[in-house]
Amino acid sequence: MTAPVILVRMRIFGFGSYGGPEVAGFLDVPAPDPATVPDGSVLVASTVTSVNPADIKVRSGERQGSFPVRFPMAMGREAAGIVLAADPVTGIAPGMAVFGNTVSRTGSFAEKVYLDGVGATPVPEGVTPAQAACIPVSAGTAWDILNELRHDGLETGGTVLVLGAGGGVGHCAVQLARAIGMEVTGVAGADKHDFVESLGATHVAAGDDWMSTVNEIGPVDAVIDLVGGEVLVDALGMTAGPVRSVAAPSVGGGVTRRRSRTVFSELAGLIADGTFTPHISASFPFPRAADAVAAVENGHALGKTVVRF
Repeated sequence: MTAPVILVRMRIFGFGSYGGPEVAGFLDVPAPDPATVPDGSVLVASTVTSVNPADIKVRSGERQGSFPVRFPMAMGREAAGIVLAADPVTGIAPGMAVFGNTVSRTGSFAEKVYLDGVGATPVPEGVTPAQAACIPVSAGTAWDILNELRHDGLETGGTVLVLGAGGGVGHCAVQLARAIGMEVTGVAGADKHDFVESLGATHVAAGDDWMSTVNEIGPVDAVIDLVGGEVLVDALGMTAGPVRSVAAPSVGGGVTRRRSRTVFSELAGLIADGTFTPHISASFPFPRAADAVAAVENGHALGKTVVRF
């Protein structure tokens, strides 16, 4: 007699169609099989994931054509967890605590997650899983922007204007820019004054007068934009130096991401030695994933918001 096939299921917080918050929710889907891990992948039992504004843009359909989606799909793009199985070519073994970015067409708001083996990185001593889960998207994007700005001529001691300095990528960009010898002017809401200043930047309150305030502070040698819209357009006229925009790549110049173990290990090392710290302002249990997403979607999140399993 043939033994019955037992289909293992898991929960994800995801979406089955594009739209607003109403299309997202908990879904019961087939769990990945540790015995059949795709080439170049690492399967982990999730420990923590983080929320990024880009996750909301993917759910809403704003990234159609540039970001592959397979419905139903979990939200999220970065996670930390314990390895269940891995393609041997990755050099990652079961039982290891790792972090990284998810495999294309998969998400991280799930009990089990596929990480791309190229970026899957062991969590080093001195770094918490929650901090590690903030590296692939937020810290990694900030680091890649700064790498490109320096390549484009930004010199040590120059002044970087960060638009959206209090958010996930922004607060990492401020700290990392300061770590490599830059001066930083950070535009963010007035309620984020103390936070932005604590990171080493000169805070400028967002609003009608932000440009005049920046001009009073001094020349701008480069711009990191995380806001887009008219704010970015205005900022383009404030510098002859390089500009990189996450919010509007076609306007300010995009960012070439380096999602590799080498880059992620470098950033983890900077956290471990105290050079910078992902500031986690809110931590939600997985059953409250919707609240975590809402906290970021309302536009007022401070630093990073994470979801723990």
